[in-house]
Amino acid sequence: MAATVKECLELQLLEVEMLLSMFPKRGEFSLDADAVPSIQRYLGNADGALPPQLEYRIALHVGEEKVKVELQVLLPHMYPQVAPQLFARSDALHRQQQLQLNTGLASHISSLDSGDLCVCEAVQWVKDNSLPFLESSKASSECASKEVGVKEMLHRMWIYSHHIYRQELRKKIFDSAKKLNLTGFCLTGKPGVICVEGLRENCDEFWRVIRYPNWKHISCKHVENIETEGSIDNLRLFHSFEDLQFQAHGDYGLRNDYHMDLGQFLEFLKQHQSGHIFQILFGVEGKLSDN
Repeated sequence: MAATVKECLELQLLEVEMLLSMFPKRGEFSLDADAVPSIQRYLGNADGALPPQLEYRIALHVGEEKVKVELQVLLPHMYPQVAPQLFARSDALHRQQQLQLNTGLASHISSLDSGDLCVCEAVQWVKDNSLPFLESSKASSECASKEVGVKEMLHRMWIYSHHIYRQELRKKIFDSAKKLNLTGFCLTGKPGVICVEGLRENCDEFWRVIRYPNWKHISCKHVENIETEGSIDNLRLFHSFEDLQFQAHGDYGLRNDYHMDLGQFLEFLKQHQSGHIFQILFGVEGKLSDN
């Protein structure tokens, strides 16, 4: 058995040499630096432990657009007496198309004569047969993009806190909003109110970031989802992320327990078509003074 394994490993190394001559450019043929030396050491002393199975990747560029398709190869010690494990993948292929491509590859390899080296044959088959799958994937992606592009969704969150004072917390709020391309505002003081609007996944990430790890006195009071056939930017009520600091009632000196002037805040909401949010946040209907 050892001699048979030795013969198989010798053939595997010959095939690797052939593939290296076919794919000499950097990044085309990738294998572990110790893969070949470990097999060579075993061939020099076949009484030792078997080396790891030979494993490598071949990068193919298919079609006029040179789309990358990678052939992953794992060779059992008894290859080519037994079939290799082959898997073709590409970021340009959907899961089902990738499955169909690999089913076809496996069927082709199984039709070849047993005992023959076949990785080069697999390479050629993938190059010859990937293009129809890639073109189909591109067409379906473009179709899906058109369908998805018809409608977009603006997500708007209204967040209430007992108070917002700390500079490090305010910095986290403003940095996160900027990073996630959110517009809205942060009302500093007591109470504290935050509004963010943008893509839903960005709003959800903002909510996750500012809540963690231990902001206890905070809740999301209201969420609005608005669908549009154009850009969500046309639905934004705010054009930036604003820092709101209204005049407080009374003179509290350096104490951090002052209450913001909610009348000014209600006026600000009405200026941004959001007067109805006042009752949602505070449980009372907002009324402006006649003055």
